[in-house]
Amino acid sequence: MSSPAEILSQLDISEHEKDKLVGEVVRYILFKSEQNSGCPIKREELTQLITGKGYRQRNLPSYIISEAKSRLSSIFGYELRELQRSRPSANTGRASQSQQSVGDAKSYIIISRLPSDVYARFVEDKSMSHMSGLTFVVVGIIHLGGGRIDEENLWHHLRRLGLHENEENHPVFSNTKQTLEALVQQRYLQKEKVNGPEGNTVYYELAERALDAPINDRIKEYIAQECFLDTVCDIIESLLNHDYHEKHPYLASLHHIKLCPQWVGGSFPFIPL
Repeated sequence: MSSPAEILSQLDISEHEKDKLVGEVVRYILFKSEQNSGCPIKREELTQLITGKGYRQRNLPSYIISEAKSRLSSIFGYELRELQRSRPSANTGRASQSQQSVGDAKSYIIISRLPSDVYARFVEDKSMSHMSGLTFVVVGIIHLGGGRIDEENLWHHLRRLGLHENEENHPVFSNTKQTLEALVQQRYLQKEKVNGPEGNTVYYELAERALDAPINDRIKEYIAQECFLDTVCDIIESLLNHDYHEKHPYLASLHHIKLCPQWVGGSFPFIPL
């Protein structure tokens, strides 16, 4: 195995250049995750940060991203998780048109690996607990539907829980349709438009983030319980009563990752500029 000095020599960059590129990638990942509510970051975005500065070494982006992954873990307690974009399943005998591009295959999210007490004190954003609850409910419904459900059927179940597709002033979610779309952007769900004899039908199915083992295993644990439906109803009630975080502390931290307060809007003293 080559030493760090040998790798830098092969890539034809200095230690200072490497540290500067790694720092820029780390900052980009942290702030982009914050600004986009945890939406996955495309690998091509990170690659562009490097190639846009004139570097053309073929293996350099992979090396810098790997180094950024190590730094995110050692300094900030985040795991940089790579997601392989899943393709929507097409119904046999029907032409399908994905709402998502299959070209951008790889993307990244950050997952906190901090101890639960440290996470709760410095990282967790309790004001976003309602999104965790909705994510659990929607993913659970689709999971019970075999991993795929048409739009009308999904809203049928959500209406029974008091969520209506045309509601723009919901007391918790404001525009409910846009809130559901946010789960698509965050890659918990993906949409597929299927052309059939009776017109177009939109299907929702679980995307790579909901299928990621840690989240998927937890969802299955809750669904396997006999009281799953009671849990769903309790979540909706607690969302409306604004006490969701206190009643469902684990699920409240499942969805959204925020930066520690002292890192937001300031410099990163541990990252060479």
